[in-house]
Amino acid sequence: MVKRPTINHLLYGLTAVLVTTALILFFSPVAEHSEKNVQLIQAADAGMPLSGPVSYSHAVKAAAPAVVNVNTTKVVTVRSHPFFNDPLFRQFFGDRVINGSQVRKKTENSLGSGVIVSPQGYVLTNHHVISGADSIQVSLKDGRTASAEVIGTDSETDIALLKIDLEELPTIHIGDSGKLEIGDVVLAIGNPFGVGQTVTMGIVSATGRNQLGINTFENFIQTDAAINPGNSGGALIDANGNLIGINTAIFSKSGGSQGIGFAIPTSMARNVMQQLIEHGHTIRGWIGFEGHALTEKLAQSLDLKSFDGVIVTGIVRNSPAHEAGLEPGDIIVAIDGTDIINGRDALLIITAKKPGENITLDVIRDSERLSFTAVTVNRPEKAVESLN
Repeated sequence: MVKRPTINHLLYGLTAVLVTTALILFFSPVAEHSEKNVQLIQAADAGMPLSGPVSYSHAVKAAAPAVVNVNTTKVVTVRSHPFFNDPLFRQFFGDRVINGSQVRKKTENSLGSGVIVSPQGYVLTNHHVISGADSIQVSLKDGRTASAEVIGTDSETDIALLKIDLEELPTIHIGDSGKLEIGDVVLAIGNPFGVGQTVTMGIVSATGRNQLGINTFENFIQTDAAINPGNSGGALIDANGNLIGINTAIFSKSGGSQGIGFAIPTSMARNVMQQLIEHGHTIRGWIGFEGHALTEKLAQSLDLKSFDGVIVTGIVRNSPAHEAGLEPGDIIVAIDGTDIINGRDALLIITAKKPGENITLDVIRDSERLSFTAVTVNRPEKAVESLN
């Protein structure tokens, strides 16, 4: 009778101690401080640098001498004011004077940028910078100037290749744009507004941007480094001074930089440049059809389980697609065994082919899956083929 209450008292006492200890640990600021320390240690262990370099002057010194100004001159025809066609005006001044004043020539100058990519004098720039130019003058940072010869242009990627004849040319190292990651530091070098060579800094905002309606083939690097008129054709470099893009376009409502600029990656520019050097033009496969990506509503109306694929909306007569048996209304779901999600997928696969190569198209026609084989030809300069 004596032992039972003693054991009960011990159990009650032990329970009270445990509860009290738990409450102290739960509400103790020391415990909260300890937990925060653990979180801070985890963040520090992530391996992220706490600060970046204070200067990118080494990158600019390596790349800037190879970035040039591209000055173009174009002679345009300007028609006179419509009032010259007024009968009363003609009667007063005479037809001979009026007709002689109807048309006049005017010289227009424009300014862009370019990048020297080889000691042989090859200069990469944009097609739109030199399009229609009657003469092209390249100015180097060291003060030298030279007339430029157009080796070739590709309007579908907006790349142009020039050549200048000067000795001891500075060149830029071409980097690997495929290794770029969002958040990487980049610098844009060019001649905005004609004020002289200028460097701006930002980061890679996105890669692989497409369907912007700027070019036929789009795989842009997006950056918030300030790009303004005159920067076109200039260099986008990484933090080590390697060329990773050709500055091409800006998204702007005011005409100035809004923090959204686009550059053609070196992976695309290098491929186009090589073809221009070897052939004077680009070589891409073409089979001659027009198509549009399926929408969910259209897929439902056709009783399709998926809305991946491209519906053929037009066929060029006597084209490889026409000869292969493709018809409007066919839905292309795969090309050479690769599933097609949208028109861009189809365009890239077809244009990657060389003329004379076979290409296999899997299509759905009247709920039946069929296969057609076409032989690609060289893509025309103004291809009818449109894939959206």
